[in-house]
Amino acid sequence: MITPYFTAEEGAPAPLRASVPRRVRFEEVDPLGIVWHGRYASYFEDARVALTDRYGIGYLDLYEKGVVAPIRKFHVDYFRTLRFRETFTVEAVLHWTEATRMNMEFILRNEAREVTTTGYTIQLMLDADRNLLMLPPPFYREFLDRWRKGELA
Repeated sequence: MITPYFTAEEGAPAPLRASVPRRVRFEEVDPLGIVWHGRYASYFEDARVALTDRYGIGYLDLYEKGVVAPIRKFHVDYFRTLRFRETFTVEAVLHWTEATRMNMEFILRNEAREVTTTGYTIQLMLDADRNLLMLPPPFYREFLDRWRKGELA
């Protein structure tokens, strides 16, 4: 059993999810033929972009509204290796929070659906002048309202 990174708030809506398929490329492995640990940030990013773009809260969506969302925390746990030419999926899971941040978990599974790697990121929201936003901006508040009402599939 993998310990959850984020605890669900009582009454919170279900997390939002998106998965992307990947195949380990030669440039991503070390001399032993296993994925170099530094590549996992890129894998996480592939799934993060798929999820946030699906819901209209991607990097460019935020930027157009004068918001940037830098990563404040990045964590990864390795359980099994991935090797050259191996196919796998990366799932991004956005967890509910009313704070002005995005709590995102990542799960990588190999072809046998075994969990190989998990991790998470926390992204804060800043205005265009790089000041920390204490309350969600209106467009993000609308997104949270739709999520809570179950309007997001």
